[in-house]
Amino acid sequence: MTSNEPELWLIRHGLTEWARDRRHTGRSDIPLRPEGEAAAAELAPRLAGVHFDLQLASPLQRAWHTAELAGLDPKAEPDALEWDYGQYEGITTAQIQEQVPGWSIWTASVPGGETLAQVAARADTVIERVRQAAPTRAVLVAHAHYLRILAARWIGQDPALAAHLSLRTSTLSVLAWDRGRPVIDRWNS
Repeated sequence: MTSNEPELWLIRHGLTEWARDRRHTGRSDIPLRPEGEAAAAELAPRLAGVHFDLQLASPLQRAWHTAELAGLDPKAEPDALEWDYGQYEGITTAQIQEQVPGWSIWTASVPGGETLAQVAARADTVIERVRQAAPTRAVLVAHAHYLRILAARWIGQDPALAAHLSLRTSTLSVLAWDRGRPVIDRWNS
């Protein structure tokens, strides 16, 4: 099977209470806040009339509901779940650093959770699926850390590059191609 050079449109889910409070929100199924729902709905006019060969979303409600509000009809993509934060689920980096000074999700371990390499492997699986199944364009609604890692892997970089890619809620980013090379075309738009 040949590989295509499609665009991959990324949408980070709308605002949740834990996102607002900067709590690590991996597998907890947190709903959108009302302002998160409103911002997700504001994406619909931007997506109207755009053809997607493949529409995917994390099965967690914050991503799934964002996709619905944005006017999409996605298929569940379990490999697009957010990082499994294990024992750090629901707490902030500052709280973790009280116990583990200097701790960073990008450089340290996550007790009972996934490694950066494991999340990157899931992102690589989704990238390959998109490149095989979408001739022109796909869309993925998912989570901040996961999408940042996916963007780094899209351009063939170490997943730790994701530490330098901030991603706001309810934003649209586009991964594309330039002269046969994968690129980040738009970010946080």
